[in-house]
Amino acid sequence: MATASDSTHSPPSVPHGHDEDDDDEFDDDDEPSASPSEEARHEAVLRRLTADEVRIRVYQVTIRGCARTRRAAVEAAVGPDLARAATVRDLVRAAAAAGDRLRRLAAFDTVSITLDAAPSGIPGSAVVVLVDVAEARGRAAAEFGVFATTQTRSCSLEGSLKLKNLFGYCETWDAAGALELDKTTELSAGVEMPRIGAIPTPLVARISFLSEDWLKSSLKEHLMGVSVGLLSTMNHNLAYNLTWRKLTDPARRSSNSVQEQLGHSLLSSVKYAYTVDQRDSSIRPTRGYAFLSSSQVGGLAPGSRCSRFLRQEFDLRVALPLGVLNSALNAGVAAGVIHPLERGSTGSVSPLSERFYLGGNRSLICRLGGPSSLLGFKTRGLGAREFRTCDPNNSENGSSSCPELIGPGGDIAVTAFADLSFDIPLKPLRDLGIHGHAFVCAGNLGKLTECDLRKFPLTDFLQTFRSSAGFGVVLPTRLFRIEINYCHILKQFDHDKGKPGIQLNFASP
Repeated sequence: MATASDSTHSPPSVPHGHDEDDDDEFDDDDEPSASPSEEARHEAVLRRLTADEVRIRVYQVTIRGCARTRRAAVEAAVGPDLARAATVRDLVRAAAAAGDRLRRLAAFDTVSITLDAAPSGIPGSAVVVLVDVAEARGRAAAEFGVFATTQTRSCSLEGSLKLKNLFGYCETWDAAGALELDKTTELSAGVEMPRIGAIPTPLVARISFLSEDWLKSSLKEHLMGVSVGLLSTMNHNLAYNLTWRKLTDPARRSSNSVQEQLGHSLLSSVKYAYTVDQRDSSIRPTRGYAFLSSSQVGGLAPGSRCSRFLRQEFDLRVALPLGVLNSALNAGVAAGVIHPLERGSTGSVSPLSERFYLGGNRSLICRLGGPSSLLGFKTRGLGAREFRTCDPNNSENGSSSCPELIGPGGDIAVTAFADLSFDIPLKPLRDLGIHGHAFVCAGNLGKLTECDLRKFPLTDFLQTFRSSAGFGVVLPTRLFRIEINYCHILKQFDHDKGKPGIQLNFASP
């Protein structure tokens, strides 16, 4: 039997890392290990076959090893290119691509693609392609954790449950929940199903519920929504979101601009995201780059309570190795703008929940997501404070002004950072992956009072950037990244809510 693996017998340009994986696959097949001379001879033969236009005809593609997985799901991942291959070169490329798609389903422990001679009596150079899969044994995975945030002096309970290949379509069902002691509750459930049969794209659907008390504010938000994926590939994602929101102020102490947005609202939007991540790791990247571009159009449903806006975000990350103590320099810049399409009594009004808020303990390194993180400042701690009307029962004159404890957010946001990571010169810590880092970050928010971006005060915006710096220790794990940082604020204004000192945060990749 002639054997052809999806990457072991690939042309010489295939990375050597794939060779090791495929050698393990051949060991599982209980085939005798070839001597170095035999392996070299086989490689030379394959190189000659792939270099020349050697004609071949695929008689049949046979899939083996499916017990609970439906054959249609595997056939959709394999694709039609294997059966259509007309040369050995085309067959090798199709096998490599099919094997990669099968592995990305995360439903199989091993994947092997081999060739066998066609049954006797079949004329020509016909072959049979054998696709062997071994289904993953565990279908359920659960996580639970208790996380403390020193910045907000709060504690949260978080848990998630994932079920894989429950109905045999290689689908993933998941449910997640978070309960914080500051009266924030978040629940969500979703399903992701790969492309099957005539369906041109994977199916992704998610329903979520959120109840939140805005930090140190009288505002309360309740949110319920559903998201449906319209297009999902490795780099492109298009989704439709339908969300019902209710924003209330039981104490009736919010500012005039906030009071205009109290009550019920409906968000009907389409969001497109282009993502590319070529970093060698999302926990501790040492080389590569990552880029995110996200565009959202809100206001697709009729009605006066429908939020109407255009939102655009960019996020760029670069990692450069320095060659000393396994050190690397990570740098990034993120920007976002929301362009309101409706006006209120104070001018153009963007939805309060869709604005940009800077501050908090989010890691600078891991996830792409637009401007949000600025270490050394409290959550939603950046930006001017609006004024609100105090409770008349607590005022001698019937009404007075007192400062709003949270900022109204911004329509334009920009953040940037630089992070230097390095090994700690202690072998026990290096073996555990524990390393140090030093960072500096800056950012700013702005508000659009007019729909014309040309009237935006760019000079004042650049001169009022806030910044902070610090250092810390990073404890990477398989599930998340733990940072213990000391932050020092380099520049802030009186209305900003800074939080210098020691901070602890958790970040998932």
